[in-house]
Amino acid sequence: MKLHIFFILLLFTIGNAKAGETDSLWVQRQDTAELSSEQMVIHFLQESGIPITYGNKVKLLTSGREKFNDLFEAIRGAKHHIHLEYFNFRNDSIANALFDLLAEKVKEGVEVRALFDAFGNWSNNKPLKKRHLKAIRERGIEIVKFDPFKFPYINHAAHRDHRKIVVIDGRIGYTGGMNIADYYINGLPKIGTWRDMHIRIEGPAVDILQEIFLTIWNKTTKQNITGEVYFPERPAPADSTDGITVAIVDRTPKKDPRMLSHTYAMSIYAAKENVRIVNPYFVPTSSIRKALNHALEKGTKVEIMISSKSDIPFTPDASLYKVHKLMKRGADIYLYNGGFHHSKIMMVDNTYCRVAPANLTSRSLRYDYETNAFIFNKEFTAQLDSVFQADTQHCTRLTPEVWKQRSPWKKFVGWFANLFTPFL
Repeated sequence: MKLHIFFILLLFTIGNAKAGETDSLWVQRQDTAELSSEQMVIHFLQESGIPITYGNKVKLLTSGREKFNDLFEAIRGAKHHIHLEYFNFRNDSIANALFDLLAEKVKEGVEVRALFDAFGNWSNNKPLKKRHLKAIRERGIEIVKFDPFKFPYINHAAHRDHRKIVVIDGRIGYTGGMNIADYYINGLPKIGTWRDMHIRIEGPAVDILQEIFLTIWNKTTKQNITGEVYFPERPAPADSTDGITVAIVDRTPKKDPRMLSHTYAMSIYAAKENVRIVNPYFVPTSSIRKALNHALEKGTKVEIMISSKSDIPFTPDASLYKVHKLMKRGADIYLYNGGFHHSKIMMVDNTYCRVAPANLTSRSLRYDYETNAFIFNKEFTAQLDSVFQADTQHCTRLTPEVWKQRSPWKKFVGWFANLFTPFL
């Protein structure tokens, strides 16, 4: 059964690759000398109908241990509800500990709702099976599978739920690159340490995460979970400088399919000094490639970090094929050797940044459900810049000499793998 689904997914995504070749971004004609890159992106988001929230607190979590310690502590303090939306819950010790804690909160009268993607669960080597789900539900936890695979499987090939969202009492929110799995703490034997980023948000941006969760929950379950109790009142910020400005850019298929890729590309177009990107699956769509080429042409410093190792076969080779082209145009390319860097972050002009679960792939930017946080704050961006700078010490710099050392076979594999990048 899994093999059949694999080939259906493969055929679907390859078949849609040509459509992606025409991907384009409308760039507003403005006097860029009068606007900072941050102002340009905020204006773009406002014109696109994306809410800009002010007065947020944002905490960077730079490891799995930090994320789970923080998340578990927040869950222990929950009074009314806990909402979780993940691509997958790996059936291992951290997931078991999480469900034990959630069951305790149910006994206290807290509502617990959890949603995971059917494909994410299927692709997991330790999936939640029917008996596991039955046991979880018997403990009072509402847990549902998003878009289960049913015949004909082609109907379920695209539009998977790749989000990572937690909302607690409508006051604390989490998003970022981490699912629920032990390897975020312990790593994996074949690839070593698993590096990733996550954020904790408090403030009005949490309302946006809550809306996103409840929309897909109600769609999936046919329930009608709503009301003020899920959107508690909070003190209004004194002004736009009080706290951190955050825009949650969501990708919902058929509703706003290009919003995420266009915001990402616009952020690069707007850059005046530098762009830094870390992404594990760097096979960007044409709009992102055009934006990066434009940035390099106008003299913007572009730095890209990808992993030398990956959990998906051929991905490093496909990514290398792409970044080699950018290197020849002047980009600084870093190959991370300290394990697997699964982070999906971007920093622009040392001023604003993006932390997200979304990969720079066709699947994330054109097909899947994704949620990304764009954070407009120099101090927070500086934290990510510091992490990036420290991580360069564990990298090999891609140079023409390093590229020449690759065998003709590996170069061919990179070229060939790019034929499958809509799937990768």
